[in-house]
Amino acid sequence: MNSTLADIGSVIWGPFVLIPLLLGTGLFLTIRLRALQFRKLGPALRLGLIRRSDDGGAGDITQYQALTTALAATVGVGNIVGVATAISLGGPGALFWMWVTALVGMASKYSEAFLGVRYRVTDARGEQSGGPQYYLHRGFSELFGKTGGRVGLVLSIVFAVFAVLASFGIGNMTQGNAVAAQLDNSFGVPVVASGVILFVLTGAVLLGGIKAIGRVTAGFVPLMIVLYLLGGMVVLVLNADAIPGAFGQIFTQAFTGTSAVGGFAGAAIMYAIQMGVARGIFSNESGMGSAAIAAAAAKTTHPTRQGLVSMTQTFIDTIIVVTFTGLVIVTSGVWERGSDTAGTMTADAFAEAMPYGDKLVAVAIAFFAFSTILGWSYYGERCVERLVGAGGVIPYRMVFTCVVFVGAVTELEVVWNFADVMNGLMALPNLIGLLVLSGLIVRETRYYLDNDPTLTATAAQVEEFMGDRPR
Repeated sequence: MNSTLADIGSVIWGPFVLIPLLLGTGLFLTIRLRALQFRKLGPALRLGLIRRSDDGGAGDITQYQALTTALAATVGVGNIVGVATAISLGGPGALFWMWVTALVGMASKYSEAFLGVRYRVTDARGEQSGGPQYYLHRGFSELFGKTGGRVGLVLSIVFAVFAVLASFGIGNMTQGNAVAAQLDNSFGVPVVASGVILFVLTGAVLLGGIKAIGRVTAGFVPLMIVLYLLGGMVVLVLNADAIPGAFGQIFTQAFTGTSAVGGFAGAAIMYAIQMGVARGIFSNESGMGSAAIAAAAAKTTHPTRQGLVSMTQTFIDTIIVVTFTGLVIVTSGVWERGSDTAGTMTADAFAEAMPYGDKLVAVAIAFFAFSTILGWSYYGERCVERLVGAGGVIPYRMVFTCVVFVGAVTELEVVWNFADVMNGLMALPNLIGLLVLSGLIVRETRYYLDNDPTLTATAAQVEEFMGDRPR
């Protein structure tokens, strides 16, 4: 089974399926939206991180809480171990392709968050629910009638099924295992004890639903990111003389590949691209559709505003956090030791530069992984609700919480390969939807930004000018 899943994953994440589709969709949307992610990044960061809320908008949590929930799901093991894996296999050039994936992926993240709010529904409990499991069906129906609606319905169900399966893999068992392994290796905490602690903490938060998740992630996600970045900054200051050379390696080897150095098995340019794109998406999830589920719960006066806030999540995750990790690894030189040490590569890089650096990385992985568990639990339950109704939410939370313990105490090589496959399969219907619905996204985005270019309009002003929009 493990071998079969690995083979399937290599095809899905290979050079002929998701890599061109993800990059192509992001580039297509970037062009159609006139490089929105570059033009509006400043106002989007101010709205999401400084203003934090959109007074007068419908929703369950603030825009800031929706952003931190999405960050909780993405700033995880991929930002530490995933980056090390990409560099160990694809060389420093893989980091360049992670940047490219993020920059064009910001347009994809904007678009899916826009659609998540645009087509969200109010569920039986009075909460907002949205994401590809809704907008694929409702958007296709609106634009193409019954026939398009049937196609969209199939795509929405396929997405929901794969998202639920992915939530138990990449969003649960692998994260719990990462926490337990790090605490055991660095502090001698028994894996069973870690499993019990994760079980209790996860269950306590999930009982409160999205509002509790939003409050928890809004509190500790920014803190854990800042502490990790401060540690990375100390390492980079100590390795300052190696930074220019590191950038030289990153940009040069992105287009030349890496020849064999020491124990490192060389990689050609295509492998650098493949690892960079695959691990980049693993880290920031742009194009997968998952972040749209969190965006749909936000209090916002217009889909464009939340789309822009959600877009900053990819910027923070990859352009900032992943870059720090990558530079720490490359400046330290530990990447030359080869892929066999990828699991400890980031910790080794920190430890060589500062006392207890490996302990800092262990704590960071533990917090990052736990936050990912919380974010993905919400994604999974929203998709369960789409498939079987509100009655399936509580049983899902109970099973999800129990599986966290299982993941902490079990060897998971097959689960990692399973998670890669599920992530890829859930991205496919979403990318189709982004391409098909791109005309609507572009049209409504341009109209909104023509009337509110600085994102400062009040709820009353938004209602007024949106009421005059052409139908």
